[in-house]
Amino acid sequence: MLSVHTSPVAALGGPDSGGMNVYVNELSRWLARTGINVDVFTRRLDQTTPRILELEEGLRLIQVEAGPPHPVHKDELFCHIPDFASDMAFFALQQGVRYDIVHGHYWLSGWAAQLLKEHWHAPTVQMYHTMAHLKNAVATDAHRETILRLQIERRLVEISDGLIAANPDERQEMIHKLGAPSDQIHLVPPGVDLELFQPHDPEQARTELDLPDGPIVLFVGRIDPVKGIDTLFAGFKRLLDQRDWAGAEPTLVFVGGELDDSGESPIFGDALQKLQQETRELGIESQVLFRGSQTRERLPLYYSAADVCTVPSRYESFGLVAVEAMACGTPIVASRVGGLQFTVRDEQSGLLVPHSDPVALAAGLERVLTDERLSRTLCAGARRAAIRYSWQMVSTSMVEVYQQLANIEATAPIKVAR
Repeated sequence: MLSVHTSPVAALGGPDSGGMNVYVNELSRWLARTGINVDVFTRRLDQTTPRILELEEGLRLIQVEAGPPHPVHKDELFCHIPDFASDMAFFALQQGVRYDIVHGHYWLSGWAAQLLKEHWHAPTVQMYHTMAHLKNAVATDAHRETILRLQIERRLVEISDGLIAANPDERQEMIHKLGAPSDQIHLVPPGVDLELFQPHDPEQARTELDLPDGPIVLFVGRIDPVKGIDTLFAGFKRLLDQRDWAGAEPTLVFVGGELDDSGESPIFGDALQKLQQETRELGIESQVLFRGSQTRERLPLYYSAADVCTVPSRYESFGLVAVEAMACGTPIVASRVGGLQFTVRDEQSGLLVPHSDPVALAAGLERVLTDERLSRTLCAGARRAAIRYSWQMVSTSMVEVYQQLANIEATAPIKVAR
């Protein structure tokens, strides 16, 4: 398994760490538990970490020498992909390993996988996680993806043996915008850890997190324009202004940012301080709590404490936050974009609203917070909707894809390079 630009064990909250890290980590672990030998290759970011980390039986994390041993913006990594592929090839030769499948995550990893194809003669599977043309459709000029990425993503369609789509919308985009044959695409959604993400007592969760009484709106996500934070703040201001809350105004709890080197404590850096300034300018500062980034183990408490979780993104290939919140029995108000259209069942587990529309977002939030019958319906439907994304089901589907592409019988062992 290849994850060039970000390690699956990296602390969440950084500019290049989020849902993909969780996906690669969880999928690899579940595959290993089914008896598949999995090696995950990622770029070395320091000189102290061992070359090989045994994460659990059958699962290894391999630190690859490619570029400087410190974080580099992902847009500057393409020139180091040949070195990444060469070091992977050297590792496999040194270890005497022959892989049955090479699974690339994100376009950079996909290109590295193709450079290895002629050496390993193993089928390659590509999962984009996000696609450049979809991000560009909603991005400002300063945040548009490069022409190089657009070209590589289209080229990967031509040379990969299989493509993984997270939802039907992504599958159609691959067919109509990237020119992928329909029989090349395998529909396998990401998963959620249903043992970790489950409902907690809301009052106990609020007490443990030191959250106030009254309605709570929760946002969890990276600080990134694509996450629709501007829409979130504008919509929340409208929510406060459009109704007399009789002294019980909603509180917006903002979970996002970076963790320190220990991976335990949030850092309140420049990005968060800028957002705090925005809330001051909007006059909503007193009703917004910035909690910084949180460990995954703490997130179920935040989801359970909230009356509603909002995902106002302009684009999401899946929407892991929405599924995690639903697994905790928390209703969702999300943008009707990308994978969110399929993970959130409108009027059953949450409400879907147009993206970049503060008025619609405020209206959706107000409905959930003030209509007790609707809230109970969405709470009950949320957990039911999340169950279909169990990692056990997802990993089983992925194994079937591997067996088909590698032409391996169901009972035969598989070795996966990721």
